[in-house]
Amino acid sequence: MRKPLFLMALLVLFPGMVLAEEASLNGANTAWILASTALVLFMSLPGLALFYGGLVRSKNVLSILMQCFSIAGVASLLWLIIGYSLAFGEGNAWIGDFSKVMMAGIGRETLFGDIPESLFMLFQMTFAIITPALIIGGFAERMKFSAMLLFSAIWLILVYVPVTHWVWGGGWLQTLGLYDFAGGTVVHITAGVAALVAAVVLGPRKGFPTTAMPPHNMTMTVTGAGMLWVGWFGFNGGSALAANGNATMAMLVTHISAAAGALTWTVIEWKRFGKPSALGAVTGLVAGLGTITPASGFVGPGGALIIGLLAGVVCFTATQYIKRVLKIDDSLDVFPVHGVGGIMGTMLAGVFSATELGVFSGYGFADGINSMGGQVWVQFVGVATTIVFTAVVTYVILKLVGAMVGLRVDEEEEIQGLDIVCHEETGYNL
Repeated sequence: MRKPLFLMALLVLFPGMVLAEEASLNGANTAWILASTALVLFMSLPGLALFYGGLVRSKNVLSILMQCFSIAGVASLLWLIIGYSLAFGEGNAWIGDFSKVMMAGIGRETLFGDIPESLFMLFQMTFAIITPALIIGGFAERMKFSAMLLFSAIWLILVYVPVTHWVWGGGWLQTLGLYDFAGGTVVHITAGVAALVAAVVLGPRKGFPTTAMPPHNMTMTVTGAGMLWVGWFGFNGGSALAANGNATMAMLVTHISAAAGALTWTVIEWKRFGKPSALGAVTGLVAGLGTITPASGFVGPGGALIIGLLAGVVCFTATQYIKRVLKIDDSLDVFPVHGVGGIMGTMLAGVFSATELGVFSGYGFADGINSMGGQVWVQFVGVATTIVFTAVVTYVILKLVGAMVGLRVDEEEEIQGLDIVCHEETGYNL
C-alpha cells in the first residue's frame, strides 16, 4: 500500500514529476526496436533482393536487385517528406494530416510511447520499403525501370499510406478492432493484390506459359530466404514495440509457422512430383512467414502450428491455380504466397486469438471484440475493404503510369533482357 500512497502524494505535490516519469524513455525497448529496424531493412536489402534475384532468368537478375535498391531510396524519402505524416498524423478516420511533414515537431527527445518517435518513424519506414518491393515479383522481367519507379512512388502514397493509417494510425479499422499485428492487411494483402493486378494489366512474359522459365540461381534464392527468415523476427517481434513477452511470443510463433509452412510445402511436392525441391521449401517458408504475420501478436504456439500447416497447403494450391488454371503470369508468386497468406492469416487471427481453444488458445479479446464470431467479422471487413481498395487504386495508377511513360519494354528488349536494356550492365561477367 505504501507505493500507491507515495505516488498519490507525488501526484498532488509534484504532478510534473510523475508525468515526466511516466513518459520517460525505456532503454531496453529502444535497444530492441533499434535492432528490429535493422532486421527489417535486412529483409529487403539484401534478403528480398537476393530471394527475387535468384528466381528470375540471368539476363534480368541485375534489374531485380536495382529495383529493390531503388525502391528503398524512393520509399525512404517519400516517408520522410509526407508518408509518415499521412500515415500516423492525427487526421481523421481515413487519412492522417500534415502535422509531421519532414518530421516537424519531432526532435531527439520526442517520444512515441516509451521509445523515440524518430525510431518509431524509422521502424515504420522499413515496412514502407519492403511493401512496394514485394510487388515487383508480379511484373518481374518486363516492366520499364521508369514505370516501376513512378508506379512505386504513387502506389506508396495512394495505397500503402491510407491503409497504414486505417489499421495502425488511429483510422477506422483500428477503431473497429481489427487484429493485424505486423502487416497482414497493411503489407501482404496490399502487395499481393497489387502484384496480381499488375500481372493482369501488363500481361504475361513472352513465352508464358509454354516456355519453361526456371530460376537461374537457386543458391542465391535460398540465401535470400534465410535472410528473410532471420529478418522476420524483427518484422513481427519488433511490432510489439517493446522488449517483453509479447515480442518473445511473436518471434516464437513466427518461427513455428515458418517451419511448418516450409515442411508442408516440401511434403506436398515430394508426394505430387516425386522429389522435394529447394524452391518449394523456401516458397513454403515465406508462405508460413507471411501468413502468421497479422496473427503473431495474438496467437499461441498451437495456433501458429495450424496456421503454418494451412499456409503450406493453401498457398501451394493457390500457386498452381493462378499459373495453370487462370494462366496469370504473377512471375514470382506474390499474390498466391503473400496475398493469399495475408488474407488467410488475417482471418485466422480472429479464430486462434480466442481464449477458449485449449492448447490452440491465443491472447486476443482482452481489449477487443468479445466473441470469436464478432472478431472474425471484423477481420473479414478489414480484408475485404483492403482487397477492393487496393485493386481499384492500383489499376488506376497502372493506367496512369502507362499513359505517362508506358508500362513494359517491347518484345525485342524483353528477349534481350532488362539488365542490358535498362541499365547497360550484366549481372554476370564470367
